This record gives sequence, structure tokens and C-alpha cells, in this order.
Amino acid sequence: MKSDIRLGDLFQQSPDSTTQIRLYGFPSDTGVKINGGRTGAAEAPEKIFEHLNRLTPHPALFLKHCNLLGRTSIPESMPCSGDVKANQAMLSEKLAITLKRDTIPVIVGGGHETAFGHFLGYAKAGKEVHIMNIDAHTDVRHYKDGKPHSGSPFRQSVEHLSGLCRSYNVFGLNPATVSEDHLKFVDRHGTATFDRDTTHGKVLERLAQCSTGSVMVTMDMDAVSQADAPGVSAPNGSGLSRELWLRLAYEFGKQPSVSSFDICEVNPKYDRDDQTVRLAAMTIWNFLLGVAEREPVDR
Repeated sequence: MKSDIRLGDLFQQSPDSTTQIRLYGFPSDTGVKINGGRTGAAEAPEKIFEHLNRLTPHPALFLKHCNLLGRTSIPESMPCSGDVKANQAMLSEKLAITLKRDTIPVIVGGGHETAFGHFLGYAKAGKEVHIMNIDAHTDVRHYKDGKPHSGSPFRQSVEHLSGLCRSYNVFGLNPATVSEDHLKFVDRHGTATFDRDTTHGKVLERLAQCSTGSVMVTMDMDAVSQADAPGVSAPNGSGLSRELWLRLAYEFGKQPSVSSFDICEVNPKYDRDDQTVRLAAMTIWNFLLGVAEREPVDR
């Protein structure tokens, strides 16, 4: 093995049945366009994976857990079209198979329409799930002109006929961008927390309350302050710090109840020297580090 090892050297091409983590790119941002946002997030998965491949493993952990990285797939990007529902259905088919095999899917969007395709994977697998979202917005809007979009995924999940969404919990909300009706909707189905009140402790406390079932984590980069994440679909003049964001990704990785993860709304078209893309790659790196710290599982 060469001395200067990068994550890309350790990602393996292996059958789904033997992978512990599977990486998917979901380059769809049609939902962002429908929702009136600025497009460009479809370009994110390829650029994020490019930076992720260059990162080195954590010397204290990843190399001791080559079993983890040896069971991590090479990133696979899906051929998304302009049809949001079709894209989400395609993602859900992949994720249902992955979840049934007790493999952790890591999905890189794309707009936040990614999250409903993510949830649908659980629905197709017949698995109940709690949703944990880090986001400046509640994303519980109704359809627009009969079409789902990047602002509707969690209303769709909560109201899905399967009834498999056990709770919806969102942290990092910007109070200047959230309506009272949307807050009330979330409160009826879980918890809603503004950015100034979002702490590592509060997120972990709620996560512990959801630990009796599977937990789906979704992190929308627009929850981060624009100073740290300028390249997003909807820039945030308030927002969480980069430090809290990365710590949350790491803590999510450590929790055995977290069975899937996605990151969305990075928009390279408006980025500055790949600053936001690099932060997204580090987000996944921290999640993988957390997974590496879990107790080993016999397979």
C-alpha cells in the first residue's frame, strides 16, 4: 500500500451485499427551479466526490478500520432527468435495496428534493424512520402547480400513505425565512429549532429520543452561515457555524441508530474557490469518521 493514502484509494468496487457504506450522487436540481431557487446544485455531486477522494483518512481511526473503508463503494452518480418524481423513484429503488442489506447509504445532492427520494427508500423497504434535518428552512411547502420540489420533501414524507415517517425534526432554522403555518406543521409531527437555539446537545438529546427506530439524516448546506458556505441554492445571512455543522456530521456518524445520510443544496456555480464544495467533502469525511468509531459489527 502506498504511503500517501487518500480516501479514493480505499473506496472499493464491490457488490452491494458486501459494502458497509454505499455512496450515491443525485445530480437533480429541477426541484430547486420549481421552488424558485437558483439552479446549479446538479453540478455538486461530481465536484464533492472529487474533493472527497483527495482527502486523507484519519490516521488514528480510518486506517485501523480499513474493514469499514474496504466495504465502502466507489461513488455512483445517477442519470437524473428533468422529472422530479421519476428521479426520486429511481433513487428510492437503489436505497431500498441498500437499506435491506443493512448498508448505510450516503447520498450527495442535488437539490433538497433528494430527501423525499431518500425517504421513499425506507417506504419501499417497509422500514419506519425518524427524519433529522439540519436546515435553514422547514421544507414542508405544498406542491407548486401540482409538482413536488425542493421545498416540499418533508410534508411529502410526513403525509406519505405508508405512514412510515415516525417523526420529522429540523434544527438550524432561520427565523426570518420560516412561516408560522410551517412551524405549526412541524411541531405537530416532531420538533423545530431555530439556528440560535441549535446546539450539539439539543440535537443529540432529540436523536436519543428517536433511537428506538431507524434515523435518516439530511443536512442542507444553506443552514450554514453564508460566510462559510457561499455556494448554496439559498444563501443564509444568519446560520450555523462551520464548527457546529461538522461536529453534527461526526456525531450523526457515531450513532448506531443513524442508518442513512444525505447532504444537499451545494451550488458550485455560486461558490468561492470551491469553499462550499470543500466543506461538503469534509462533512462526509466527518460522518465517515463517526461511523468508523461505532462498535464493530460482525457481517
